[in-house]
Order: sequence, then C-alpha cells, then structure tokens
Amino acid sequence: MNRKNVITTIIILTLFVLGSLVVFPLGKGTLLSRGVELGLDLQGGLRMIYEADLSDVDPGTEGEIMDGVVAVIANRIDPLGVAEPQIELQGNKRVAISLPGVEITGTERERIGRTALLEFREYVSEDDEWIPATGTVDGEEKVLNSSYFRENTFVTRDDFGRTLLVFEFTNEGAKLAEQITGRLIGQRLGIFEGDEPLRGDDGRPIAPTVESVISDRGNITGLSMSEATTLSKQLNAGRLPVPLEIIYEQTVSPVLGADFVSLSLKAGIIGLALVMLFMVLYYRLPGAVASLALIFYACIAMALFKLIPVTLTLAGIGGFILSIGMAVDANILIFERIKEELQSGRTLGSAIESGFNRAWTAIKDSNITTFIVCAILFWVGSTVAAGAPVQGFALTLFLGVAVSMFTAIIVTRTLLRLFIGTRFSRKKWLFSPYLGGEK
Repeated sequence: MNRKNVITTIIILTLFVLGSLVVFPLGKGTLLSRGVELGLDLQGGLRMIYEADLSDVDPGTEGEIMDGVVAVIANRIDPLGVAEPQIELQGNKRVAISLPGVEITGTERERIGRTALLEFREYVSEDDEWIPATGTVDGEEKVLNSSYFRENTFVTRDDFGRTLLVFEFTNEGAKLAEQITGRLIGQRLGIFEGDEPLRGDDGRPIAPTVESVISDRGNITGLSMSEATTLSKQLNAGRLPVPLEIIYEQTVSPVLGADFVSLSLKAGIIGLALVMLFMVLYYRLPGAVASLALIFYACIAMALFKLIPVTLTLAGIGGFILSIGMAVDANILIFERIKEELQSGRTLGSAIESGFNRAWTAIKDSNITTFIVCAILFWVGSTVAAGAPVQGFALTLFLGVAVSMFTAIIVTRTLLRLFIGTRFSRKKWLFSPYLGGEK
C-alpha cells in the first residue's frame, strides 16, 4: 500500500468517525448536540402562506412594507407560545409561516394575519344593526378603533375579581372617544374584531353600556384572563400595514408526524439492507466494499443534514433514498468496467484503475445533469406557495448525489486498493461474477 492510499484511508476513517459522532445518537448526536430538523409533515404543526396586497403602497416601498409585515406577524405569534416559529419572506409579496409541533385554534390562526383592529360600534335600533362609532377630528370624520390605542395595554382585575383589559388612547383617540361616549351615555358601545363582535366567556357579544364620558383611557370587561392576555399582546404587537390573504395552509397532527418518522426510518433501514445484500451476493468482494461505502455515505449525508441544517420532510427523505440508489448505480458502473478489464486479462490493480477511469465520464455526466435538475426544482419550489416539499426534495437529492460521487470515486476506490498485492488479488472470481470459473 502506497503512502498516498494510507493518507486517504486515514482521512476517510476520520471523516467517518466525526460523521458518526455528529449523527449518533439519533436524537441529538454526541458532537454539537443538535437533532435533525424535521418538517411539519414529520413532527406535526401548521404551515401557512400569506400573500400581501401591495396595490396601494408607494412604488419602491414594497421591501420596507414586507419587513413590517414580518415584524408584526412575529409579534402576534409570540403570545401563542410557539418555541421555534419560522417566519420568512417568499418572493416579494408572500410570507411563509411554520409553527412546528403545535396545534392552534381557528381563532388564533385567523388572528395572525388579520388586518382589522378592534372597532367600536354603536347600535342603531331602527335598523337593528351596529354601525361604526365615529367622531370628527380636524374636520375629518374618523372611526374609533384600536389603532388609537397606545401600545401599553395590560390585563388586571377589579375589586370584584373581574378581568379588565385596560387601554390608553392617543391624543387623537382621546378626542374621538370623548365625543362618542359623550353622546352615547346610557347606550351600548359594541366592540368588534373584524366583522365579528368580540365575545366574552359566556359567548355573548361584549357591548357595555356607556356610563360616563371616556377620554384618555378605558377598559374592556367580559373576557377570560387568558383571552384578555392574548388580546392585549396582539394589540401591543401593532397592526399590519397591508391586507393579507391566506393562500396556502397545511396542518399535520404531531401524532401523525411521529408515525411518519417511524415508518420512514424503517423504510430507509430495510431499503439500505436490501441494497447491501444484493451488492454482496452479486458483486461479491467489491459488493461488500460498496456496502461499507454506503454506510459511510449514509453517515456523512446525515451529518451534513444536521450541520447545514436541512429541514427533513417526507419529500426530502424521498430525495435522500433516491440518492442512495444513484450511489449504488455509480458503483455498478465501476464494477462492470472492472469486470470487463479483468476479462481482458489485466491484473487486479490495473483493472481497478482502468475501471474507475472509464466509469468516471458516465458518472460525472449523469450527476451533473442531476445537479442541474435539483437547482431548477429548488428555484421552482421557492416561487410556489406549496413549494417547501419540492425544495426539500431538491436539496437532499443534491447533497446526497454530491456525497455519493465522493463515496463512489474516492471511498470505494481506496478500499478496493487495499486488496492489491494481497492473496485476495489472486482470486479474481472474488471481484467479478462472470469470469468462467477462473480461480
């Protein structure tokens, strides 16, 4: 064994040991203590994509507006208690939100992207309807809503133990409130969230009777402590600068996601074992070497997934498993070339070198075309609402094929070179299935 092969072998073993320490134990790994990030379809959770209506914004301010949208949504999600929410811009007018491992109510889900604020409305008995409560400021009629709240609302209890959501008006809001409550004393003032009335614990709309003039501050009663606390945080989070429309939503229960993980792990182990069995039975000693290289491949690929990190989805696992097949395909091309060289009478060392050199062109061309397809898929996935699985598939396939090239050309070749000059090299039948019984 020459010095170059010894150094390459040491490097391979070092990479394998480091990769193993990153991957195992599967929960978090010995090095870095970081688990594999799972997509919503594997761990459960909620994914939503909102599209902003930018038709009324000033040209050139779109980026600033969308940054504001992301900031407000982040503030609105924070009260939900999601440990690691993912909020990112997708394109120039979409916001993708992933809430892993949680289940939230329909009301909470709707509130995340709602543009409307709390709006005060007065009851018109003649028409039996609620209309916006308005006042006049500087000659302009305006509706009293929570955009006039200062961002310092808080929740407390009164002397009778009732929950109070306390708010303070801005200067302009105080002028509106003073006018409106002044002319509605003895009448009800409804509080609406969007087109729906805000409701208390008893399910009845919150519409307190105005007992005195309100100017600088007021309070809302009838809410539970949890609802009042959540609403207070939402109000303090600010309002969205543009309307949002939800265009995609995916919900997966955590239980179903756990089942997917278990089934995917079993499928991967069974598939890898069957491939290794075939390689050993058909290609004999090179097949055993290829099986060792596949173990190295799986370890390094999983280590990369954790280090980058790659968020694994079902589609991503599919891309990874497909790359295993392509790794085996590369080995098969190499072994068939080695067989042809042995049949032509070459020595084992010469057959191995020539076989790898002849197979390299086909392996290189096929993998480059795969890389191009992966890049196209990743780009397409970034432009469509439900593109996360497409991107996951493209990324895991790209990384898997890249590692498989290294594994087939470097690792398998290095391991086969270890047999050159040994007693095994004289038994050519160990290296090729069809040599006419030659020993």
